[in-house]
Amino acid sequence: MKKLNDKEKTIIAKRFFDGRTQIEVANEIGISQAQVSRLEKNAINHIKRLYK
Repeated sequence: MKKLNDKEKTIIAKRFFDGRTQIEVANEIGISQAQVSRLEKNAINHIKRLYK
């Protein structure tokens, strides 16, 4: 998680540690659900690349 940017960290934490939906996260941080989806996907891919 340390290698992610602040927005990606927030999204991953809220989605997977707090159990929030993409829409809930979007509303909390003031972006669209589509942006949450894209940032979440990028963060997961980043994490995967680090552990290959």
